[in-house]
Amino acid sequence: MAGIFAITIAALMAFTAPVRAELITITDVAGRKLQVNAPVNRVVLGEGRQLYVIAMLDRENPAKRIVGWRNDLIEADPGTYHEYEKAFPAFAKIPTFSGLEQSLVDIETTIAQKPDVVFLNFETKKAVDEANFVEKLASLNIPVAYVDFRHDPEHNTEPSMRLMGKLFGQEARAEAFINFRRAQIARVTDVLAKANPPRPKVFIDRAAGFYQDCCHTFGYGNFGAMVEMAGGDNIAKDILPGTFGQLNAEQVIVSNPDQVIVTSADWQAYVPGGKWVPVGPGADMDEVQKKLAFYPTRPAYQGIAAQKTGAFHAVWHQFYNSPYQFVAIQQFAKWFHPELFGDLDPDETFREFHEQFLPIDYQPGYFASLKTKP
Repeated sequence: MAGIFAITIAALMAFTAPVRAELITITDVAGRKLQVNAPVNRVVLGEGRQLYVIAMLDRENPAKRIVGWRNDLIEADPGTYHEYEKAFPAFAKIPTFSGLEQSLVDIETTIAQKPDVVFLNFETKKAVDEANFVEKLASLNIPVAYVDFRHDPEHNTEPSMRLMGKLFGQEARAEAFINFRRAQIARVTDVLAKANPPRPKVFIDRAAGFYQDCCHTFGYGNFGAMVEMAGGDNIAKDILPGTFGQLNAEQVIVSNPDQVIVTSADWQAYVPGGKWVPVGPGADMDEVQKKLAFYPTRPAYQGIAAQKTGAFHAVWHQFYNSPYQFVAIQQFAKWFHPELFGDLDPDETFREFHEQFLPIDYQPGYFASLKTKP
């Protein structure tokens, strides 16, 4: 009997004991091979919005491994940040540093926190190389891993998810999300492949209200690719050489888009009282309509097809920098081809995603269409 008791205690101890870290070799989205002790316990985020991924991997407590992060989530997506802080008060105590998407993390904060890994956006690579940042951290046995949900999310979302899932010891959760995302995109692309409808011409007004001038937009990648996947014709894809760029007003007018999509958010922290449209979790839709009504009056849209019909829409800007692009693709498809996607409900899709993968409740408000013609 004593022997059975001893075996039971040993089994319980083995079950409850923390998983021992093991040195593994991974390849990041920059094609770099690096060695990391995994599962990691302490991470620094060069992009605060990487929480969108971590919240899926550490659903029980997404704050537990983050020991430092850039303050972009707090400033660029305050609605989401406050929901996480309310559910997990430890978020308010995480050390922060400032900077843009292409900037370095604060090296003093990083070193002081002794992380097991630092996650950087792929677009920081040039600045990182110039500053010998990787080498400096490597001398202290702090590895750097590049992930990407912004520069080329069409190709890098899945490998970035798998990399983070492996380092967190949550490969199954990462793979479950990848399968969910694929299935939700297929609900659009499979229908379009069969129906092959005419494509409306679309202009994306990028980060509207953050930029004061016109006409910032997307080329083939990111939101531009989402438009194409949803059955639209992004007018900038053959004009801009890269993912991000700017057209002049005359180019927009000559292209004569049928629909205009404004990407925006609550950017009070960046542009107080600006013309941004505050779409996002729990948005005030009356205020969204009031702000969106400005956009058909822009000189670049005078006389275009969208201006005549009032086909102006607003979408949460953070879809461009998160693994949630499948929601935007579904909503775009409904705007472009309502006759094909009458039964598709992007709000319900995002609600289902929250219920299956995230520790916070879903709040609608991520997209809107202008209700009245200009």
